[in-house]
Amino acid sequence: MARGEIELNKLRKEFADVTAVDGIDLHVPGGEFFSLLGPSGCGKTTTLRMIAGFEQPTSGQILLDGSDVAYTPPHHRNVNTVFQNYALFPHLNVFDNIAFGLRRAKRPKKEIRERVGQALELVQLSGYERRKSSQLSGGQQQRVALARALVLNPAVLLLDEPLGALDAKLRKVLQIELKALQQEIGITFLYVTHDQEEALTMSDRLAVMNGGHVEQVGAPQDVYEDPETLFVADFLGVSNLMDAHVVSSGPSACKVAVDGYELETRGTDLDLRGAARIVIRPERVGLEEHGAPSGPNRIPGMVERLVYVGSAVQVIVRAATGESLQALVQNTGQGIPWEQGTPVQVHLPSDAVRVLPAEKRAGESE
Repeated sequence: MARGEIELNKLRKEFADVTAVDGIDLHVPGGEFFSLLGPSGCGKTTTLRMIAGFEQPTSGQILLDGSDVAYTPPHHRNVNTVFQNYALFPHLNVFDNIAFGLRRAKRPKKEIRERVGQALELVQLSGYERRKSSQLSGGQQQRVALARALVLNPAVLLLDEPLGALDAKLRKVLQIELKALQQEIGITFLYVTHDQEEALTMSDRLAVMNGGHVEQVGAPQDVYEDPETLFVADFLGVSNLMDAHVVSSGPSACKVAVDGYELETRGTDLDLRGAARIVIRPERVGLEEHGAPSGPNRIPGMVERLVYVGSAVQVIVRAATGESLQALVQNTGQGIPWEQGTPVQVHLPSDAVRVLPAEKRAGESE
């Protein structure tokens, strides 16, 4: 069994009359970078706190390397936690902050010096031993918090939105550094975030949570491109959602009608009939000149608005079906041939369109 394996079985947590985590099952192999992603109040932080031992579950199991630790005190679990506010001791310098846990464990002074030095090197802060935490930047404080957690050699590192207090540019830099660090040391990282880009950038796999339930688990690309519920499709990234009626359904292809226009979509194993929703990402929506040779999966439309976002231009189109669709056109420096009021033809490639049930599933917010 790999070191750092986590398994949650029917894990449930109730606070008075509120169910924060509603019987979730989850398996995280040892050495994986796994993220819990979802909006505020979805249960992701409560789940992390139960794994850490800061909260006791109402029912269910928390298996760490095969042993149920659901009611084991935090200091007896081989896990450590990095918080959003870092929780550094302001009166201690960097060395003493990192060495705190080792001294509590009464490790020899020589071992403490060696392990703190190794931890500082790992987070690229060698030479900062005597600095006070108040003399460090936000990014440096985050690295000290990581070093303090890693110096104890935990099997699992739990990270509760550790980049949330940093500015956007620094967050992007540290996302790459954090993933590289995890790959270098090879221990299990369980990362909690509401930031979709963070989860997609760093995770080997992720779980999208909503209302105390796990909506979908998978690799970032699979969850992004193949959402299994309307909540996942709408929460993860930007989506175009359209009402549709299923004409035919099968594993190789589906056909739907959208206000009189028949569209082909990717196949599905779901037994879909009647009302449905279709979803397509903006970067997969194609825009063609009005009057271009018609083909399958084309709908007339008119450009309503252009939004310049630097690397791309968002083109908002009102389709003939009445739906407002967003297309993302990459900025090549050549400009785009459309302006507000330009008639266009919208192409929705069949391999980019996914059909989902129209009704909301259990655990999905209204």
